[in-house]
Amino acid sequence: MPRPRALTAPTAPQLRPGTEPLDTRALECLVGYNARRASIAIGAVFFERMAAYGLKQADYSVLSLLAHNPGATSRQLCATLDILPPNFVSLIAAMDRRGLVERKPHPRDGRAVGLYLTPAGAQLVAEAELAVIELEAEASARLTPKERDTLNRLLQKLYLPAD
Repeated sequence: MPRPRALTAPTAPQLRPGTEPLDTRALECLVGYNARRASIAIGAVFFERMAAYGLKQADYSVLSLLAHNPGATSRQLCATLDILPPNFVSLIAAMDRRGLVERKPHPRDGRAVGLYLTPAGAQLVAEAELAVIELEAEASARLTPKERDTLNRLLQKLYLPAD
């Protein structure tokens, strides 16, 4: 008569060599590492959702700033978003070709040109802003509203000038 098999505890699945999780504690104590990882996670969702509008992060940022600051100059937008002027020229040219922005004389500086949203640009950014608000809420769902405000304030302390 065959002997009954002894019951043994199930074993953990064996990982292939080189696929074991690494000890990341040395990186997880770094602000830059954590900020970058969060940026990558949120950026991937942003890229996916904004594809429907044909927008990248820089495009969305420029359109959003123009929606809230009509007549802003190229210089102001470059300084605010840390975009190099040559890159900004091509970005605005693409938006101009899409009929999203237009140039008009600046209201206070006759030598400057202000940038304004066209009706199509205003409509696009209004729709995109709703999608961004939704994705931000999803991305930060594990945070309380107070934690989210604190996180934003702390991150801003890293890149905004001191008071």
